[in-house]
Amino acid sequence: MVLQRTRPPLLETPFDVFDKGVFTPNDSFFVRWHWAVIPTTVDVDSFRLNVHGQVNQPLSLSLKDLLALPRFEIAAVNQCSGNSRGFFQPRVAGGEWGNGAMGNARWTGVHLKDVLDRAGVKAGAVQVRFNGLDTPVVPDGPDFMKSLAVDHARDSDVMIAYAMNGQQLPLLNGFPLRLVVPGWYATYWVKMLNDIEVLDNADTNFWMKTAYTIPDTPHADMTPGQANITMVPIGRMNPRSFITNI
Repeated sequence: MVLQRTRPPLLETPFDVFDKGVFTPNDSFFVRWHWAVIPTTVDVDSFRLNVHGQVNQPLSLSLKDLLALPRFEIAAVNQCSGNSRGFFQPRVAGGEWGNGAMGNARWTGVHLKDVLDRAGVKAGAVQVRFNGLDTPVVPDGPDFMKSLAVDHARDSDVMIAYAMNGQQLPLLNGFPLRLVVPGWYATYWVKMLNDIEVLDNADTNFWMKTAYTIPDTPHADMTPGQANITMVPIGRMNPRSFITNI
């Protein structure tokens, strides 16, 4: 792995890995965290996934509960929205990735929709917010949370994954659970997922309102110095391709 940062850990996939197969091996899959306080162990017996907010029945699900739900598998590319930032001129603040902040894996888990249906989403719900076990390093740091529109969260492809490429989800890639949002940038793929909150209004937390926003213009284009541009949360991945060999 290419070490980009140690606190929090940012590990980049070496580019030659992409030439070895369609799926990126777990031990070569890029790693991106926003805060450095990450559990190094998780007690699988006491771990719970909590579902609350605008629901008829709040849930506290054990891993055993989740494993009892219908499972499914999907192949999906996970890519950091800052992939290739290290090549920007002029330099842009943030992780100075090459082209390796991405990977493709076979994800196994349960439909998020099945969990939400079990809780019973109330009429009028707007978004679903996801939180993990990582925490800020300073008291006033914004907890890393991301949200999806209710209809998107109930899409059949959005999943809560517990396995990756046929193996237990690695700790650095989100053990014991992570959200998988096919077609959307990795910022939404919350790791160490332990909390799901259904909201009756649009999420205005820092990571939705301020961070990870792009111009609300065709192709998210703007010119240097351009002002008065409306910004919106980044979402669907733009297609990208690389030639790994000729």
